[in-house]
Amino acid sequence: MLEHVWRQGTIGPLNTPHRIVMGSMHLGLEGLKDGGAALAAFYGERASAGAGVIVTGGAAVSRVGAGGRNYSFVNDEADTPKLSRVAAAVHAAGGLVLLQLFHAGRYAYEQSFGLQPVAPSAVYSRYSRCEPHPLSHEEILETIDDFARGARRARELGFDGVEIMGSEGYLIDQFLAPATNLRDDEWGGDPERRMRFALEVGAAVRDAIGPERAVVYRISGASFVEGGATADDVLELARAIAADGVADALNIGMGWHESRTPTVQALVPHGAWTPWSRSVREAVDVPVIASNRINTLELADAVLGAGDADFVSMARPFLADAEIVAKGRDRRVVNLCIACNQSCIDRSIFDRRVSCVVNPRAGYELEFDRARPTRSRAAVIGAGPARSRVTVLAARPPRSRVAVIGAGPAGMEAARALAAAGHAVSLFEAAGRIGGQFRMACRIPGKEDFRRTIEYFEAELARLGATVHLLSAVDDARALAGFDVVVLATGVVPRAVNLPGSDLPHVVSYAQLLLDDDLDPGASVAIIGAGGIGVDVAHLLSHRPDGDPRASFYARYGLHPSYEAEVSHNNSKKPQSHRRRVTLMRRGERVGERIGPSTRWAVVQELRMAGVEILTGIAYERIEPDAVLVRDAAQAVRRIPAEMVVIAAGQEPERALAQSLSRAGLPHVVIGGAEAATELDAERAFREGAGTPAAVAELLAGPVPRASA
Repeated sequence: MLEHVWRQGTIGPLNTPHRIVMGSMHLGLEGLKDGGAALAAFYGERASAGAGVIVTGGAAVSRVGAGGRNYSFVNDEADTPKLSRVAAAVHAAGGLVLLQLFHAGRYAYEQSFGLQPVAPSAVYSRYSRCEPHPLSHEEILETIDDFARGARRARELGFDGVEIMGSEGYLIDQFLAPATNLRDDEWGGDPERRMRFALEVGAAVRDAIGPERAVVYRISGASFVEGGATADDVLELARAIAADGVADALNIGMGWHESRTPTVQALVPHGAWTPWSRSVREAVDVPVIASNRINTLELADAVLGAGDADFVSMARPFLADAEIVAKGRDRRVVNLCIACNQSCIDRSIFDRRVSCVVNPRAGYELEFDRARPTRSRAAVIGAGPARSRVTVLAARPPRSRVAVIGAGPAGMEAARALAAAGHAVSLFEAAGRIGGQFRMACRIPGKEDFRRTIEYFEAELARLGATVHLLSAVDDARALAGFDVVVLATGVVPRAVNLPGSDLPHVVSYAQLLLDDDLDPGASVAIIGAGGIGVDVAHLLSHRPDGDPRASFYARYGLHPSYEAEVSHNNSKKPQSHRRRVTLMRRGERVGERIGPSTRWAVVQELRMAGVEILTGIAYERIEPDAVLVRDAAQAVRRIPAEMVVIAAGQEPERALAQSLSRAGLPHVVIGGAEAATELDAERAFREGAGTPAAVAELLAGPVPRASA
């Protein structure tokens, strides 16, 4: 029972139906030349499912302040149709919507528009890899006016208010931080003058938008960078904003993009940042919104009940499930955000179109809705080159009997999508539970939420009437007689290595290790292969279980949730002591090279903190009963102690059944790892699973007649 989430609230002049705010996300849809149709569909769908207050992705107040080419520009007449269409769509669905006013400052990319980024001072940015132009006094005033014009435009476009983006190291934050504000004029030199820009922007926005619209100010609860605003600075800014009537609510973000303290990755414990929102709440008399690493309504309810915040902002959870609010009211199972960052933050960093690994529909609402079972809009997987792909479009073909073989990510989603499209679906899984690679992933520290994805599909398949056959391996097409189409989603098997000693009894595959809870790795483990799976295995084996994950996280990163201090700024994270020696090895030079950029640095940092030895550029000699012999770049032989050796050297497609299906002439499509293990990831698997209704429709329609010459 959610006691606090469903309480009505107020943010200035706005009355909210509940205490959940849909947080800002840059979607990459903003740059589409569609008049705002995709943006409106995305926000409208979420408003219709109960998202009471929505904050849009950042709308740049000037071209130099954009975070990329695919941003919207609130002060540009050309973007009027798309932005007004968003406001109208949300209102038509019964929701409220705030436009976020955005300026990246030194985090902008010069290559986007050929404009040198601007900032308080000429301090090089590792994030955008450039040195910004220091703003003159006149340019600062012009920038403040850009924010004010943006607020007026938001009002004219029909928005219910604005959110001022003043957190996460963007321009306003850059004025607040001694590290990036080296000025000694009216805009810098001491905390009061460094704060002036933030307050002037807020006052100008407040005056421009008027009292009948809401103003939310997003500020950083902590920067986690050396030379960032101090805890006292943050609280003083919050008090000043509240006292001056600048904002109707404060939204608390965490960290800068240049920080080495992870804030949004899966390895960050749930609710880790609520002590910071609580500290701000205790200092001001306006509502405070908590954000980051709150991915369930149950946790949000606990945060509200504890007095840590007045509202909770959830962003990525609305990508994973547009109906999270409606499902919460109806007590239905939610498709949970697993904080993988792969299709959302990682795409946003590179100014690409955002979606969601576990919900391929996100960001592609119109494409899914417009899909029809036509020959030209479906691709048969497995019938052509290895890199062929199934379309992401979902079709509504006639009801047919479809067998899905394999219940990993691709198979689960294929079965769900086919059942939702009206097919009679039978899902066959050799293991005792669906989930495939997700069953392994949920054992990794920080990836426990992957189990919730499995639970969601179990509930959805039951709701949609799909039949699930567990412990039911299918290895012959004759067992599938009577089905109209087969979807082969048998996934991958671990790749074996041709190395002397690889057949010794203490050598196991990553799958054996991750699927056997009772397997004892011993005091020393050597991992052969350092891709994403090898990194995950190293993380599991080096992790020290702790009864209080948040306390352990705070201790590792030098955080003080009492807010008396915020972080040890020397960037030397505290190593953990662990009884097990873990060595992670690969022939190449880059560990976890295919892990997304927002996650890779954090997990590799965790491995180093845990004492994992990482060896790259080595050649394997042989495996012995208690060691692995390798040759380093200098051709010196090293003996790596290993009571257990884990092989994580990649995967091979498991598609033996495909040959039997072809011989039997049974129509089939091949998706996910079974189609191609190369570049396999969960995003591709779920996307191809979502596209199977269109591929099935293509097969059922028969061959396309040749056009006459």
